[in-house]
Amino acid sequence: MSGEALLVLLSVAALEALLSGDNALVLAVMVRPLPTHLRRKALFYGVLGAYLLRGLALLFAVYVIRLWWVQVLGGLYLLFLMLQHFRDHPEAKPLPEATAREFWRVVLLINLVDLAFAVDSILAVVAFSKDLLLVFLGVALGILFIRLAASYVVAVMERYPSLEKVAYALVGWAGVKLLLEGSATLAELLHRPELAWHLPKPAFWGVTFLILLGGSLLALRKHA
Repeated sequence: MSGEALLVLLSVAALEALLSGDNALVLAVMVRPLPTHLRRKALFYGVLGAYLLRGLALLFAVYVIRLWWVQVLGGLYLLFLMLQHFRDHPEAKPLPEATAREFWRVVLLINLVDLAFAVDSILAVVAFSKDLLLVFLGVALGILFIRLAASYVVAVMERYPSLEKVAYALVGWAGVKLLLEGSATLAELLHRPELAWHLPKPAFWGVTFLILLGGSLLALRKHA
């Protein structure tokens, strides 16, 4: 592999990880209700599904970016997760052993949410190179990093339960981002750019940092 190809590979992997950084938090929240021994399994199937979906998304990028409704549904689902958590304040109780239906439901939702995030990042990733194999390898590395990060986030939330509220607040914020991006895509498809409300990346990451920093400080102080 040439130096230029290696640089593209690492750049795509880093970009995928950065653009989908909030995805790790979403995955952690989604698999946490499962029994401990099923979480890794759910993330593993999520990895397989992510590779398949991202591969198809790269091949059909022009059509994938038109799936505005996937982003809208994904955003609404993440907002629902946040509102449900703050309304019910559920305790972290693992599900019973016989939860095959619940397990596959979580796996399915992981892949649907991942597709919503893929729509958000696919154009930026494709812009790096026209070599689809090279881009896919970079995306694969980025996805692997996100899954490893999700496992770490779950472990941190287990150790510091007070951080769960911070996690759900960030999940809701990620839902707002997906909802706005999906609505903006629909507005552009309808040739009504004045109705397209894009969330600037600096604004998204700025608010994300404030929620993470402020919420974590309050949660850790409460834990102490």
